[in-house]
Amino acid sequence: MSHSLIYVTAPDRDAALAIARTLVEARLVACANVFEGATSLYWWEGRVHEEAEAVMVAKTRSDAVSAVVSKVKEIHSYSCPCVVALPIVAGNQEFLDWISAETD
Repeated sequence: MSHSLIYVTAPDRDAALAIARTLVEARLVACANVFEGATSLYWWEGRVHEEAEAVMVAKTRSDAVSAVVSKVKEIHSYSCPCVVALPIVAGNQEFLDWISAETD
């Protein structure tokens, strides 16, 4: 079974925690880490923006990525949220097995 990391940005820690809690409680991800204090620079609507954000990184099965993306888009406050999946190519097999066991 393959696994993925899901990277999501949010406007603040509370928003990232709410997204993380929704995903964990729905068993779409096994766990999520929230990091506050990120500064994002990006193009949006024709100009460069610089904003404080929080980052959430979640662990899930690769076959659940589509459902995770859909759920994040449904609950996120941004009209075009950053939600991307990165494949996990190797790691602690016991941890990877745990991800599989804790997700539906």
